[in-house]
Amino acid sequence: MPPPRTRGTALRHRLAELRGPDVPAKALDARALAALAANPGCARRAILDGAGVNKAALASALGAPSAFGQSQFALTRGNAFEAKVKADGGAELLRLVHEKLDRSAEPPTGARVPDLTATGPQGRTARTALELREAGAHPGAWTLLDHPMLALDVAGSLAFLEPDAVVVHPDGSWTVVEIKSFPLLDGSADPAKVGAAARQAAVYVLALEELAARLRPAPRVRHRILLVCPRDFSNLPAASAVDIRKQRAVTARQLNRLTRIEEIAEKLPEGTCFSPELPADELTAAVESVPATYAPECLSTCELAFHCRTRSREEGAVTSLGRPARAELGGLSTVAEVLAAARGETGDPADPAVAALRRAAALRAEALEAAACR
Repeated sequence: MPPPRTRGTALRHRLAELRGPDVPAKALDARALAALAANPGCARRAILDGAGVNKAALASALGAPSAFGQSQFALTRGNAFEAKVKADGGAELLRLVHEKLDRSAEPPTGARVPDLTATGPQGRTARTALELREAGAHPGAWTLLDHPMLALDVAGSLAFLEPDAVVVHPDGSWTVVEIKSFPLLDGSADPAKVGAAARQAAVYVLALEELAARLRPAPRVRHRILLVCPRDFSNLPAASAVDIRKQRAVTARQLNRLTRIEEIAEKLPEGTCFSPELPADELTAAVESVPATYAPECLSTCELAFHCRTRSREEGAVTSLGRPARAELGGLSTVAEVLAAARGETGDPADPAVAALRRAAALRAEALEAAACR
């Protein structure tokens, strides 16, 4: 077995070949890593993200460009709201952290807000680590880190991540703060958006845990994060404590899987390349050589979603109907199999999914007959 360094070098060389000659790797961010956790069974996304392939350029080259990203209006509104939350040295933000997560501590007054300015992501990461270590030397004080830079080892390379804020509590523990522009209506928000924010925060928590493990004594990284959103339809901040233990565990498992992308790469045909400069037929063949697990949720998380949706529909895969429908249909993986089972042509009558389909088909036939007799 070759030493780890040799294997790592070989893997990086192989991933560079997959990207194409002289194509720079696209850095992974927290949104991309969180999206991986949302669809852990998709080998296509795992290898493309692991290799640093620009999926937006790839989707355009395949003729299925994505309408991905926020509008300029949404970005401007979000930035204005974040600035309001962090005004006056983060007084309102720290008040919300105290109220929602740490009422037993002394109320935050005169918190430390260190300057995290440095050159390049490596410099900012080192500066963040220094200030977090320094915060531990001030027990009993609150510290607010505005847009710190964290590093997470992903597939043998560092991904640089920038949470909205990290708060150091008086007891030395660390909390991730996510600031979003979608509203909290009567104290609750869109569950899908909250879930996406929780998965993104889980990535930051994992990066903080890597950093904390190098310190002595190791600070505690809290698994309840603070989600700050506008209250109702105003621009006033409201907050909710979100338990992200489940999302953290799922994300950790998926990132661990991503570090073994050499297993996926080894199964690819020799000469496979995902460079957008390739002819369309070659590029399509390369993409199709990696199995995908499409679901409608991919439309909001992956640039290749339109391409994969088209292929999924052409194949008649039931995953295109959504994960809940796929789970209910058991071993029936295509729409053709589902219809044949409903008509009684195939399938085991003792199978609950087959029995339910036949019952539904019978009820439909009765309803159509009744409608025709009126």
